[in-house]
Amino acid sequence: MIDKNRLCNIAKENGITLDEQALDRFDKYAELLVEWNGKMNLTAITEPEEIEVKHFLDCLMLPKYFNLENVKTVIDVGAGAGFPSVPLLIYKPDLCLTMMDAINKRLTFLDTAIHALGLEAQLIHSRAEDSGQDKNFREMFDLATARAVAPMNVLAEYCLPFVKVGGYFVALKGSCDDTESAKDAISTLGGEVVENISYKLNGTEPRSIVVIKKISQTPTQFPRKSKKISTKPL
Repeated sequence: MIDKNRLCNIAKENGITLDEQALDRFDKYAELLVEWNGKMNLTAITEPEEIEVKHFLDCLMLPKYFNLENVKTVIDVGAGAGFPSVPLLIYKPDLCLTMMDAINKRLTFLDTAIHALGLEAQLIHSRAEDSGQDKNFREMFDLATARAVAPMNVLAEYCLPFVKVGGYFVALKGSCDDTESAKDAISTLGGEVVENISYKLNGTEPRSIVVIKKISQTPTQFPRKSKKISTKPL
């Protein structure tokens, strides 16, 4: 499906080393992504080279810019087609990964993909605002991540409640960087922006990775219900 040598080389150019098993898993994941995309809307990106760069390499920018060495527990909030969580698991298979999504058919795809790749992860069918108030998930993770187009103040309310004090929320964002205007919301939720990294993927449009450290507990009233988050964002 993909050109494994090409993916290996562009990853290496960005300081990421992928062994043969990882490359085989990326190839299988791309194959499943395109196959299942014919049944359900997972991605608009289906050309092999675009998958390699705009999906896989983009997700691998997280371990390039954020050290995963001391990270054990990870939650991908709104996992969708598995970005960035599946590439992270392929890169670091010993992660204790939870993928959460509100749409069950996406989880069916993810379950199929994870088993086909010979990996393990916990799949949770839930809305983030519900599980963020659940003691089994609230402030239980070293790292929460999301790759989404939601405004940062909204994304932070969905994700920071899952993070332990001392842990991190790392957001993969597009070219529209609204982090500065979300700093008050992030602070209210117990977070602090420690890094905001801009980069380009092989000449594509600018993207950014925002690293937020959890410095205090999230107040118990957050996250609020989805309607309140969208109509009265912090």
